[in-house]
Amino acid sequence: MTEEGIRIGARLRAAREEAGLSQGQAAKLLGTHRPTISEIEAGRRRVQADELSQFAKMYHVSVSWLLGEEGGVDPHEEKARVAARELMKLKAEDLDRVMNLVKSFRRDATALKGGKRR
Repeated sequence: MTEEGIRIGARLRAAREEAGLSQGQAAKLLGTHRPTISEIEAGRRRVQADELSQFAKMYHVSVSWLLGEEGGVDPHEEKARVAARELMKLKAEDLDRVMNLVKSFRRDATALKGGKRR
């Protein structure tokens, strides 16, 4: 295990979790086995360049972020960018519905932080 392998593995795990995928689901999408994902995330198996590219695409993050290079994108930010691109495709009335839903989530979260429940 190298320090670099552990760092990349941790970022791969964070990106996978942010994408809402289990190790088994990620393995299936990549055409490999779950233990392979586990070994990579633990830093015990090196990630090949083509695999790194596949992970980045699947998790909607940049390869530079996975490698820990400066200028990389946080998976949460990248997920928000993907969502924004998808929202741009909606009709105006559908976008209004989504925005109202988002506002209701934020109101609920604010109320819960204050200890209030609806």
